[in-house]
Amino acid sequence: MTEPGPTEWGEGPGVGPWPGEPPADPRYDPELLRTGDTRNVVDAYRYWTREAIIADIDARRHRLHVAIENFGNDANIGAVVRTANAFAVDTVHIVGRRRWNRRGAMVTDRYQRLRHHDSTATLLGFAAQAGLTVVAIDNIPGAARIEDAVLPADCLLIFGQEGPGITPAATAGAAITLSIAQFGSTRSINAAVAAGIAMHTWIRQHADLGRAW
Repeated sequence: MTEPGPTEWGEGPGVGPWPGEPPADPRYDPELLRTGDTRNVVDAYRYWTREAIIADIDARRHRLHVAIENFGNDANIGAVVRTANAFAVDTVHIVGRRRWNRRGAMVTDRYQRLRHHDSTATLLGFAAQAGLTVVAIDNIPGAARIEDAVLPADCLLIFGQEGPGITPAATAGAAITLSIAQFGSTRSINAAVAAGIAMHTWIRQHADLGRAW
């Protein structure tokens, strides 16, 4: 079974019961209006039902997809999902093992589209059918610098598990492999951190920052 993650409640100070006459807007949850909202959501979504929040994010999602290979039960997946939610990524694709520790997602997996693929080959087949350019992120010989690259607007960023990095199948199936510049002694950046850097690179190049919170 998947390890339990944190509950959706009590993760921050939140807000108390709605003061005054409650709004009639159907996006608002009557129970939350009555008792308060302590969920880990931005202020714009306070008191909204989960379904209303998901519908609003779905209307604003970017054309960016991300994937992480999970052949060794990578513990970074939750953090990748949390970051993807923050950037309104279209879908997070998990390749390999279905089990992953959701604790790092901090409940954002309830608002983020997730899709499982049994193999890298099926992920690449999905990308081809969806018209997504596959970009692998790994610090390997021959990789181009992400700092110098223009990412495709319709993009699937693929990340390998912590340690081994991306698989040969992912490297072969990607249109390009990009590395992140490093200056210290470590051989690699944490996979979740690398994913955040790459996603934010796409955001800087393609997102409408006027729509950010």
